[in-house]
Amino acid sequence: MPGTDDSAHVPSSSQRISEWVAQQLLDRIARGELVPGERLPGERQLAEQLHVSRVSVRAALQKLKTQGFLTAVQGGGTRVVSSAGVMDGALTTMVRSTHQNLCDLVEIRMALEGWAARRAAERATQEQIDTIGRILQAMGETNRDGGRAADDMDFHVAVAQASGSPVYLHLLSTIRDILGNMVEMKHTEPFMENHEALMIEHHRAIHQAIARRDPDAAANAVTAHLGWILARYRTMTEEPTTPAPLQADAPPSPGTPTA
Repeated sequence: MPGTDDSAHVPSSSQRISEWVAQQLLDRIARGELVPGERLPGERQLAEQLHVSRVSVRAALQKLKTQGFLTAVQGGGTRVVSSAGVMDGALTTMVRSTHQNLCDLVEIRMALEGWAARRAAERATQEQIDTIGRILQAMGETNRDGGRAADDMDFHVAVAQASGSPVYLHLLSTIRDILGNMVEMKHTEPFMENHEALMIEHHRAIHQAIARRDPDAAANAVTAHLGWILARYRTMTEEPTTPAPLQADAPPSPGTPTA
């Protein structure tokens, strides 16, 4: 967290310093400066940032661990906790149990990620927009076939960070592992069938809409992208006698909303 300095906020005489430190860390989590899964700086660095003793930092970290906000990292250190550890296993099992549950999750993603893209278009910093652009560029590199799924996931996380909503970041962390599995699936055959270029265009439409500060276009681009993914899921599992809701060979344009 470069540049973070809470030294101007001095704890009151009636407040224990460790409680003040704990509140500063909670404030950083609430502002999205510390995101779910992120590793905190070491005790010494935190003590220097906050101008307090390492003893006070250690007591604050222990308090936040007890309250469930932080957890110890194997090998040393501390990271921010999300509800993912509790929910993800059960949610993964639920989604895998039926195809309809998987489609439901995609539709929920359309609502959540459309909202996040809209917010990103309104609130993203230029640095955040540039980060999304760099990830998009990496996705398009022909020598990164094995890393496209990771870049795809990074793209959606970067949009989430650009939305400026710690609440949304925590929601995303809850489904992050299963979202990662979905992203990996859509970068494998027979799911893609040479549609990688189209996928990149979908993501480019999202980035361009955010970059030009167009909330409606950003939300529509997400809807178009995930609408195409939903159509592919449905088409790949339907019985031959059942018509597909959407034709996979005629995907919506990246900026067009889908039903």
